[in-house]
Amino acid sequence: MLEILELPFMQRALMSAILIGLISSFFSIFVVQRRMSFLGSGLAHATFGGIALGLFLGVSPLWIAMPFTLLVGILIEITRKKSPLQPDTLIGVFFSISMGLGIVFLSLRKEYSPEAMSFLFGSLLAVSQEDVYSAFVLFFLSILLLPKWKAWAYASFDENLARTDRLNVGRDNFLLVIFLALTVVISAKILGIVLMAASLVIPGASARLLSSRFAQMTIYAVLIGVSS
Repeated sequence: MLEILELPFMQRALMSAILIGLISSFFSIFVVQRRMSFLGSGLAHATFGGIALGLFLGVSPLWIAMPFTLLVGILIEITRKKSPLQPDTLIGVFFSISMGLGIVFLSLRKEYSPEAMSFLFGSLLAVSQEDVYSAFVLFFLSILLLPKWKAWAYASFDENLARTDRLNVGRDNFLLVIFLALTVVISAKILGIVLMAASLVIPGASARLLSSRFAQMTIYAVLIGVSS
């Protein structure tokens, strides 16, 4: 059973999966607490438009998908502040436009593009050494963001109070969206666009449920101790 780990493609897949899992878990807490779950799905599907554009131009899809997804994420954040529409409505608009552009780009490509399917559903066999390096760089940059944890957590629970305390909430929100976009793009080949949104939601949701259950058990234990 362990012999399969000696294969180079399995080593690359395992290493990249561990790194992406750690990165997604780090940002998942803020995604869930800020009710940004749909943003993760929107960015994941926006990546499809960038990948299709890269395939149409005949260049590495990730190099096109990265600025494309970053642009979509920044546009969502800008319009969220200036538009009277709800954030989920705006994300749905950009979601649809990006997917539509992706379909158009693929239809303009004369030959069949099997790479598009691998990005949609993920492919461990397609993980290259470059993908592992990209995941490691993103993991390292995420570690550098640890000092931002306190400010992000503060704004996640009460954004207005964070602004009152003179925290640069707008800049921090842009930074969070940028790193979410980078996480989605780098994870596209490993997890696939379809599953990428789940990796940004499930860890944070699980942590929230566990913490809530632990708090309930603590309260019950205190009440039992007092009553006895």
